[in-house]
Amino acid sequence: NVLGENGRRIRELTSVVQKRFAFAEGAVELYAERVQNRGLCAQAQAESLKFKLLGGLAVRRACYGVVRFVMEASAKGCEVIVTGKLRGQRAKAMKFGDGYMIKTGHAGQVYTDTAVRHVLMRQGVIGIKVAIMLPHDPKGQLGPKIPLDDV
Repeated sequence: NVLGENGRRIRELTSVVQKRFAFAEGAVELYAERVQNRGLCAQAQAESLKFKLLGGLAVRRACYGVVRFVMEASAKGCEVIVTGKLRGQRAKAMKFGDGYMIKTGHAGQVYTDTAVRHVLMRQGVIGIKVAIMLPHDPKGQLGPKIPLDDV
């Protein structure tokens, strides 16, 4: 929970931001809002994958679980890239994907949600990239309002 006990954690975060950037007392207000659809939020999925890996779950199993969860949340596509020392000394990169992903052009900027996380494991740092291709939503709540070109 972001708010903590009786809103303690959000007050701590507010004071940390205030001290770090030298704002006056009471000049900073932080608001926390729940994510509408966790399956379509790349940051939430990257964090979820991070904690799965820290908990000792196998990389393939964790990544396929994230990809499946995202695709069940009505995403058009999903891609998870995990890099680093996955097994043994030699570093590797693994890609897991489903659906389709537009990476170039304006549609790539508007329709894809990306997140990057670093996981500090025993054997070294593992990098996580999660990219989610959002569905078209005329209301603009689950995805962008702008219709996708050429589809």
